[in-house]
Amino acid sequence: MLNIFDTRHRADHRKVFAIALPMIISNIAAPMLGLVDTAIIGHLPDAIYLSAVAIGAMAINFVYLLAVFLRMATTGITAQAFGAQDTPRQQRGFVQGLAVALVLGVVMLAMQPLILWLLWQLVEATPELQQLATDYISIRLYGAPAALAVLVILGVLLGRQQAKAAMVLVVLTNAVNVILDVVLVIGLDLNVRGAAWASVCAEWVTAIAGLYWVTRSLGLKLRTLPRLQRHEFSALLGMNRDIFIRSLVLQLCMAMMTAYASYYGPTTVAANAVLLQFLMLISLGLDGIAYASEALVGQAKGQRDGHSMQRWFKLCLFWSGLFATLYALIFALFGHSIIGLITNIPEVRERAGEFLPWLIVLPLVAHWSYLFDGIYIGLSQSKAMRDSMLLSALLGFIPAWWLSLSWQNHGLWFALCVFMVSRGAWQWWLLHRRRMLSIAT
Repeated sequence: MLNIFDTRHRADHRKVFAIALPMIISNIAAPMLGLVDTAIIGHLPDAIYLSAVAIGAMAINFVYLLAVFLRMATTGITAQAFGAQDTPRQQRGFVQGLAVALVLGVVMLAMQPLILWLLWQLVEATPELQQLATDYISIRLYGAPAALAVLVILGVLLGRQQAKAAMVLVVLTNAVNVILDVVLVIGLDLNVRGAAWASVCAEWVTAIAGLYWVTRSLGLKLRTLPRLQRHEFSALLGMNRDIFIRSLVLQLCMAMMTAYASYYGPTTVAANAVLLQFLMLISLGLDGIAYASEALVGQAKGQRDGHSMQRWFKLCLFWSGLFATLYALIFALFGHSIIGLITNIPEVRERAGEFLPWLIVLPLVAHWSYLFDGIYIGLSQSKAMRDSMLLSALLGFIPAWWLSLSWQNHGLWFALCVFMVSRGAWQWWLLHRRRMLSIAT
C-alpha cells in the first residue's frame, strides 16, 4: 500500500510539480493570444472591430480545439518511448505527428469557405461585421499548419518531461503577438487584419522555434530523417481518430450549456457564459496535474514498471483531489466576488449567483475525469477515452438533461455534473476492467 505522505516520496511530489507548475503557467498564458487581440482592438473607436475579433477568434479556437488530439497522441507515444529510452521511436513519433499536423493545417486552409459558411449559418451579423470577421478568419487560417505543428511539438516536450520548454514556447507566442499587435494595429492602423496577422506571425515564430528545439533535443537531422513505420503510422492515425471523437462529443455537451440556455432568456445565457469561466479556472490547476500524469505514467509504461505506474497514479490523484477541494472552498467563499469581477451587470450577477452552488460541487465531481484523461493519454488508451466519453454522454448527460427539463437552467447544470461523474466512473471501470495499470497490458 503506497503511503503518499511518506517522506521518501518527497522527490516524487517534486517531480509531479516540476511538470505541473510550468503547464499551469502555460494554461494561464495560452488564452492571452486571443485576449491581447481583444484588449488592443477594444481600444479602437468602433465596437464593430471588437465584435469581429471576438467572432473570428471563437471560430478559430473551436477548430484548433478539435485538433488537440495531435498533442495528446504525441505525448503518450513520446512518453512511452522516453521511458524505454528509445530515441528512434521518439523521432518517428515526432515526424509522423508533424506530417499529420501539416496535412491537416493545409486542409483547414482549403476548407476556409466551408468553415465560413457554417459560421454564418450559426451566427447573425450585419454585412460589415461579417466582412471584418471573414477577413480575420481568412488571415488566421494561414497560421493553421504552424498552430497544429506547435501542438505536436508541445506533445513531444511534455512526453520528454521538458515542461519548462513548453512553457517558454507559450510565453514566446504571446510576446510576439503583443509586439506585433502594437505595431500592426496601433502603429499601422490595420485594425482587425493587423490583429489577425499578428497572431499568424506569432504562431509561425513559435513553430520554427519549437522545431529547432525538438530537433536538437532528439538529435534529428534533415538528411537522416527516420523512415516512417506503416504500423506505427496507422496506430497514430487510429489514436488521433479516437481522441477527435472524444473531443467532439465533449465540445457538443459543453455547447449545450449555452445553446439550450437560450430558451431561458438572454440573461440566463449571459449567466452561464460567466459561470463557464469558472470551468476555465478549474482547468488551470487540474490540467497541470493531468499533464504530469501523462508524462510520468507514460514513462513508467515504457519502462514496463507496473509499480511505478500505480505510484504515479496515486500521487497525481492526491494532488488532483487537493486542488479540487481548494477550488470548491474558493468558489464557496469568493464565488460571488469572482462573478462581480467578470460582469458588472446586476441582473446577470444575480442570475449567476443562483447557479453558483453547482460550481462549488463541480470541481469535486469533475477532477477524476481530468486526471483519468491524463492517465489514458500516458497509456495511449485512446479507444477507452473515446468509449468512456460516448458512454458518459449517451448514458449520463443526455438522460440527466432530459429528466430534469422542468428544472430549466438548473437542469443543465445538473446534467453537466452527472456527465462529469459518469466520465470518472466509466474511466475508472474501464481502467480496472482492462487492467491498464499493469505491465501485462
